[in-house]
Amino acid sequence: MQSEEIARVVAEVLKRLEREDLGRVLTADGGGTPSPYGSIGGVSPFPSGCGGVVYPTVDAAVQSAARAQVVFSDQGLELRRKVIRALRRVSIANAERLAKMAVEETRMGRWEDKVQKNIVCATKTPGVEDLVSKAYTGDLGLTLVEYAPYGVVAAVTPSTNPAATIINNSISILSAGNSVVFAPHPAAFKTCVEMMSLLCEAAMQAGAPRGLIATFDKPSQENTKNLLAHPDPRVNIVTGGPAIVKVAMTAGKACKTIAAGPGNPPAVVDETAVFPKCASDIIFGASFDNGVLCTAEKETIVVEAAKDRFLSAMRADPRAYELNASQMDQLTKLVIKEGGKGCKDPVLNRDYIGRDASVIAKGIGLTVPDSVRLLWSLVGNDHPFVWTEQLMPVMPVTVVRDVEAAVALAQQAEGGHRHTASMHSTNVANLTTMGRRMQCSIYVKNAPTIYGLGLGEGYATMSIGTPTGDGLTKTSHFARPLHCALVGYFRIA
Repeated sequence: MQSEEIARVVAEVLKRLEREDLGRVLTADGGGTPSPYGSIGGVSPFPSGCGGVVYPTVDAAVQSAARAQVVFSDQGLELRRKVIRALRRVSIANAERLAKMAVEETRMGRWEDKVQKNIVCATKTPGVEDLVSKAYTGDLGLTLVEYAPYGVVAAVTPSTNPAATIINNSISILSAGNSVVFAPHPAAFKTCVEMMSLLCEAAMQAGAPRGLIATFDKPSQENTKNLLAHPDPRVNIVTGGPAIVKVAMTAGKACKTIAAGPGNPPAVVDETAVFPKCASDIIFGASFDNGVLCTAEKETIVVEAAKDRFLSAMRADPRAYELNASQMDQLTKLVIKEGGKGCKDPVLNRDYIGRDASVIAKGIGLTVPDSVRLLWSLVGNDHPFVWTEQLMPVMPVTVVRDVEAAVALAQQAEGGHRHTASMHSTNVANLTTMGRRMQCSIYVKNAPTIYGLGLGEGYATMSIGTPTGDGLTKTSHFARPLHCALVGYFRIA
């Protein structure tokens, strides 16, 4: 999207926030309380540097968050809804600025795509409405199930999706009545602190106490480990690669742990796919934000009967540039230090993670237009790019005999993460077989995989807990079910 279109989208979403109750996703404030922002036309970014965000130590941040959570929990659901609405509004108003800031700081991704991620997280992350109380009645009386906060949540966020993850996690965690202490990736610390500051100020203007959203100075692996091992947070959520997931799973304390780890999502194309749409979808998904999303297509597996049509469609799309075998070999040596089939802990050249296709091409002495979003090449089934999650706009395309072989290779290349997979087909049996075999948290049919993250139907999240079996996280993942039984009474039918 161009700047003018982004501005139009942001303005329209803000208008919708003001004039509509957006149903299950955006709950109305209720009570007729005036918005702390005045008229929607007057919404402007809050000043940077909210004083309650950065604390000198991990313990100071946790203690402040704990005190704030006690107050917040007692303020009730209506105030909580008002706070969440304020978080959404300020996130949308600052979506473009934070997207540009993230790209400038991390040198990863495309700011236009990050704007879309920020907006979809602000509008489609479930809020308080996700906490639905239940009642069971029978001859013996009534049991009520309600959802209570854990208290303080420790959240580790990545450099690939900095502002979007802060927005998404904050809405989910605060909607459940908790407070949160973030441990941002050091490479995106400034962006994350700015986003937290905006959210902190918005929450306070809506009536919440200071300290609900906090972090600590000097981001480092040691301080992140200290946060995850701190005795007070009762939930640890980690969004990142295999190394930080291992740290979370061995934190040395008993608490709920949500680990959003890596994936290597395959896209399978059979002979019944719709051409050239399938190629166009894969190009869009694999190149979105330069491939840094863990849900993005990382390898394309094409059945022999679809090969010619798929390759023709790829070659006809100006957004994609085909590398020959020699160029692909050069690129592999440049960007994959350790990887390939059987490598559990691949090592990538960080200088090229999330970079534009033109920058990556320049690394092997190749000049391509800036309009090119994706580099691709026809490779063998055993090529390292097929087996390595590389977080770059580079797509290996490999060919197999038939659908059975395609699904089998997809299972192996995905690595058993059960994260994300997609298939382009109009054969219902093939689509069903793929879904049942892969058992992924996200399975997308005939569309870019990012449509499984809120750009299509459903809700948005930046934390997909595949290692711990949580799937797409939302508010209810951060709440404890409490059962209250009244025996002998309250059954009136």
